[in-house]
Amino acid sequence: MEENIAFIDGQNLHMGTLCSDTPWKVDFKRFRRFLLEKYKVSRVYFYMGFWQEENKKLYKEIQSAEYILQFRKHSALMKGKKKGNVDADIIFDCMKILYKKKEFKKIILVSGDGDFKALVDFLIEENRFEKILFPTWKFASSLYKKMSHKYYVNLDVNSTKIKICKKKMRRGH
Repeated sequence: MEENIAFIDGQNLHMGTLCSDTPWKVDFKRFRRFLLEKYKVSRVYFYMGFWQEENKKLYKEIQSAEYILQFRKHSALMKGKKKGNVDADIIFDCMKILYKKKEFKKIILVSGDGDFKALVDFLIEENRFEKILFPTWKFASSLYKKMSHKYYVNLDVNSTKIKICKKKMRRGH
């Protein structure tokens, strides 16, 4: 069976929802179910900057919701100066599955970062792109503003947010 695959820029998702006009937090299990039901996503890769001992509980929560955690690799010389930029890793992994002709139908990205625009354009050209899901339209790159509406969704609208936010956040909506 052909499946869709999602790639999530974890920092972009986290910051986008927290910096929304009405800040909220993603319920990882509900979001995973949303991706499966709405976009037929069977595999979800969740990219984090780098491993931090104090975030073990968060990592466990993400993994228990059936995401595949990916951490940015760093040199030991960079200890203490680690940057969480995962864009290159996501782009490389998308291109690798295309190159290796892995079986999948389309790709979904979760990010508003303009660094993915060339990848998005290429995937659209190859008919391998489903959607980019913006954590908030407010911080989505202007590079996407001219793209057809059929290729993006704003997660920061109440009709979607209510389906994927943590319960205590839902009461206010």
